[in-house]
Amino acid sequence: MADIFSVIADPTRRHVLSLLLQRYVAADTGPAQGDSAPDAAPPAAPMGEVSVSELVTLLELSQPTVSKHLKVLRDAGLVSVREVGQHRYYALESAPLEEVEDWLIPFLSADFDETLDDDGIDFEDELDELVNEAQGASPAEPTRSQAARVGERAGQTAALAAERARSIFGGAARKFPTVARGSD
Repeated sequence: MADIFSVIADPTRRHVLSLLLQRYVAADTGPAQGDSAPDAAPPAAPMGEVSVSELVTLLELSQPTVSKHLKVLRDAGLVSVREVGQHRYYALESAPLEEVEDWLIPFLSADFDETLDDDGIDFEDELDELVNEAQGASPAEPTRSQAARVGERAGQTAALAAERARSIFGGAARKFPTVARGSD
């Protein structure tokens, strides 16, 4: 199995995961399965899932390229696939990302107050805003679900945290050049 960090290092695969997260969050806040009118058209994909053809359209990539990335994500356990005839529906499987979370948490919870002030990033304030928004603060964008906005903000906060971690590790690598980097 590929190293989870190698899998999520690719920006296209991260984009695929983001699209699947958006669909998952939207499904979590959408109407219940039995709530639609009897003569309403069925949804394009089951709740929380995205078809390969829809991913091709959203990513603006060729079908073979999208399929290649989906295979890597599937092999890493980050997505599940459901086959219906010739159609394939993909859904997010977040459990493997716990390894990334477990690895990042010690760095994010360390005392980086001095560095935090230099960057102007306050993750605790960001988290408080996300919690307030999730608990029912007035929606800023009525066309998107509240959960989708919260998910997007959480993703942006995670991206900031990852960028900060890269910066910290880059500084450490410059200070300690004799420490070998391993892929273990």
